[in-house]
Amino acid sequence: MKFSTKGRYGLTIMIALGKQCGEGPLALRQIAADHNLSEAYLEQIVSPLRNAGLVKSVRGAYGGYMLSREPNEITAGDVIRVLEGPIQIVEGIEEEELPQRELWMRIRDAVKNVLDTTTIEDLAQHTDEDSANAGYMFYI
Repeated sequence: MKFSTKGRYGLTIMIALGKQCGEGPLALRQIAADHNLSEAYLEQIVSPLRNAGLVKSVRGAYGGYMLSREPNEITAGDVIRVLEGPIQIVEGIEEEELPQRELWMRIRDAVKNVLDTTTIEDLAQHTDEDSANAGYMFYI
């Protein structure tokens, strides 16, 4: 399963807004500059997020975007579904043999579980230290 830049950048917007939560609106211009992204592309991405009620816009000189709910109430799954559509691992799963179908469903359910249990707050509070202390061991 691959997520497009739309989903990835959508999460970038939401994490930036989550970090800014309670401090007022944040301009897309600032998010674009901070992450070296196209402001015009972020404007295209934020529109469906606004239409889905995940963000709200504030007009004016000090305007921008804010989360419409608390960051702990919005999941990565909410964002991905708005921008990418339903979470599917394989198309035509119904036509697969039973063992493969069950495997694809287990993988789909695991992905859904991670996305639906990871909140914007979790992502906004994540630090580089968290990754260093994760305890992953890689062997080459």
